[in-house]
Amino acid sequence: MSGELKLLKPGTHFMMGNIACAEAALIAGCGFYAGYPITPSNEIAEHMSRRMPQLGRHFIQMEDEIASIVAVCGASAAGVKAMTATSGPGFSLMMETIGLSAMLELPCVIVNVQRAGPSTGIPTFVGQGDVMQARWGSHGDYELVVYAPSTVQEFFDLTIEAFNTSEWLRIPVIVLSDEVVGHMYGRLEVPEYDKIKIINRKRYSGPREEYLPYSSETLVPLFVAAGDGYRIHMTGLTHDERGYPSLEIEDSHKLVERLVIKVRKNAKNLWKYETLYLDDADVVVVTFGITARSTEEAVKRARSEGLKVGMIKLLTLWPFPEDPVRVASQYARRMLVAEINMGQLIHPVREVAECPVAGINYPVGYVPPPEYILDGIRAAV
Repeated sequence: MSGELKLLKPGTHFMMGNIACAEAALIAGCGFYAGYPITPSNEIAEHMSRRMPQLGRHFIQMEDEIASIVAVCGASAAGVKAMTATSGPGFSLMMETIGLSAMLELPCVIVNVQRAGPSTGIPTFVGQGDVMQARWGSHGDYELVVYAPSTVQEFFDLTIEAFNTSEWLRIPVIVLSDEVVGHMYGRLEVPEYDKIKIINRKRYSGPREEYLPYSSETLVPLFVAAGDGYRIHMTGLTHDERGYPSLEIEDSHKLVERLVIKVRKNAKNLWKYETLYLDDADVVVVTFGITARSTEEAVKRARSEGLKVGMIKLLTLWPFPEDPVRVASQYARRMLVAEINMGQLIHPVREVAECPVAGINYPVGYVPPPEYILDGIRAAV
């Protein structure tokens, strides 16, 4: 269309987190967005409804969250980068089809701007109660990747990273934000476009009669889009390399093992985290999302009191970054896990830590003030 608006210009911006997420998706190449309104993610859909047509791309408001994630999978099957955004109740409704996306190896991005729960909870208040659901919400054996931003900049960066990871491994990737990160305004640095890494799924271009949609020769099969002229078959049933349903143990083993191993073998390349003051830390606080901001201030205050405290901020929640947590625990007397829930991330920390682990839990709906976390640190020293 004449006079269409271009991508967000490189440079410095002051922007809401949800809007930064939407603009990052456009830069990453998102060509299809399907969603249903839900607080506190609405700004993403609203922004995309305006920007996608400006760029000649496709936005559709569906009748509910189930239809939204199904439409996203359909667009991905047609070879288009696709995403949706939601929050707690809508995220629950999407679970079955997220599992279908993993089974069919259809790349897509799901943004969950967490709110206070359970159930309807407090729609306009913050929460971090979807950590386990993001990893284990759909049934069966599969692996996916979950990123958790704590700043506007990270929301932008990790949204692009989510598209890249999704395309690379042909999996659904979740960006687990929260109400405060989604609604806060902050500084955003957009690099020059040629400095931004963009990954597109690898496509098959060989003889049509030799194509196997779910070939086990590689961890990530080469992709062809529906309509490209190749024979493809997609089903949520356990299937063979052709995509046809199979009851054979060999087919089940090859398929499910590959769905899991393609993430596990690349786990170290997927881990993103930041550390602070670990060199001499007797106590290490593990945290993520908006809670990391309060935790960083609390750790700095503890240091000013002479307490040897360090911090690990996880940007990747799943696959869980077990090595940095384990190594830090080998030198610490105690680990603490700060989160806005009654204890979720603490479980994978306890699985790998070699020192005692305790939680600093805060009521859902509210961001823990630094003093609250500092009190937990003092009690642990």
